Amino acid sequence: MKAGMIGLGAMGIGMARNIAKAGYLVGVYNRTAAKAQSLAEDLNVIAYHQPEELAANVDIVLICVSADQDVLAMVEAIALTVKPGTIVVDMSTVSSNTAKLAAAMLAEKQVAFLDAPVSGGVEGAKNGTLAMMVGGDESALEKARPVLEAMTRCIMHMGATGSGQATKAVNQIMGAGINQAVTEALAFAQAQNLPMEKVIEVISGGASGNWFLQHRGSTMTRGIFAPGFKLALHHKDLKICQNMATQSGASTTLIDMTIADYERLMAEGYGDEDISALYRLKSD
Repeated sequence: MKAGMIGLGAMGIGMARNIAKAGYLVGVYNRTAAKAQSLAEDLNVIAYHQPEELAANVDIVLICVSADQDVLAMVEAIALTVKPGTIVVDMSTVSSNTAKLAAAMLAEKQVAFLDAPVSGGVEGAKNGTLAMMVGGDESALEKARPVLEAMTRCIMHMGATGSGQATKAVNQIMGAGINQAVTEALAFAQAQNLPMEKVIEVISGGASGNWFLQHRGSTMTRGIFAPGFKLALHHKDLKICQNMATQSGASTTLIDMTIADYERLMAEGYGDEDISALYRLKSD
């Protein structure tokens, strides 16, 4: 199966490398052409100048871009040339409604669409250990599975189109809660003049231990906020969650609080930092 990758940001570039390592990647496309060309030369694949060129030459199109309008723009482009029977897998984080629109556009071309957002951050993309939640036709997922397994440790079919994105919304809300809890707790620990590395180590080994504490605790308490997941992107995701929750009547208390905190940090110029930059507010 020949695969093409659209979107070579912090996540996409790691995904592309793992797909190439598994022998499936034949081409890449990125709006910044120089980035695509550099990676293509490194991986010995083709750097396509337009997404429709890529779509015409592969069996599976993989998309990882930043926003709903970007996904729809890419789908509109590839729909011009994509072959019937191709599978399009969108790994971006967008709304369920966007996934359904994309699926409808491609269905007219006899092309299967899977909404397959991922969790695991830049580290997961680099190491091929992402968790993937998938909505769409299960038989299409099984055909695409060998390619997707090259960059994941867990693939879960969640149901019909849009259910992958709905599951990712659950993940993003939970991530906001963990961020709030860890940053506030560590700011409290620092105010108690505790040895921070020891606090992080002992709590990581107990019932309150979690990935975020283990991987971001030490850096945030030293004022280092290099992005694993940019704060502005999580803010974008939480706005999607907020809209979905409002439509369904679900609680938005945690979502609203985190959005407000992120907007304060973004106004101060910290939007491109890791979400652990929330520690800046907690430790003021």
